[in-house]
Amino acid sequence: MTSTDRPQVPTAHGPVAFDALPGALHNVAYSGARHPGAGTPECPSRPAGPGATGAVAPPDLTGGANCQLYAYAVLGHFGLRVPPLRSAELWADRTATGPAAPPEPLDLVLFDAGPVAGRPAGYGAHVGVHLGPDRVLHLCREVGRPAVWAYADFAARPRYARFLGAKRVLAGGSREG
Repeated sequence: MTSTDRPQVPTAHGPVAFDALPGALHNVAYSGARHPGAGTPECPSRPAGPGATGAVAPPDLTGGANCQLYAYAVLGHFGLRVPPLRSAELWADRTATGPAAPPEPLDLVLFDAGPVAGRPAGYGAHVGVHLGPDRVLHLCREVGRPAVWAYADFAARPRYARFLGAKRVLAGGSREG
């Protein structure tokens, strides 16, 4: 895929940007069992074969996804690849992603209920994709399908009340083309 073949960063925001995504990213069912790093064949999100490393192609979402797997697939549509990191790994990562403040379109955003003793920062955080001013595309159990929420919608729910921060996929080896 060349840079001209890859979909460009959306210039539209919120629901309009969501509407522009391919149908395969519109009707994904929430499945907590489908997460980054889940074993094959249920969720082949890890590189296959001996010595395989780095980012992988977007997963097949026909069996559903959790928030992270869905967010990574959305980024993959735009040519951005993220290794199959769970939320705490993503939050700690400085190789494939870096801190982003303020978030820009296609940055990953993380929400949680606040720190929990004995758990690393980001553990169990909810992951979405920032689409633009006050709009986040995400997949959660509560809705069951992809949704676009305002930041206030997250703040109104105790399990998402804290905006942990945003991460940007780094250009060094994480972007195709």
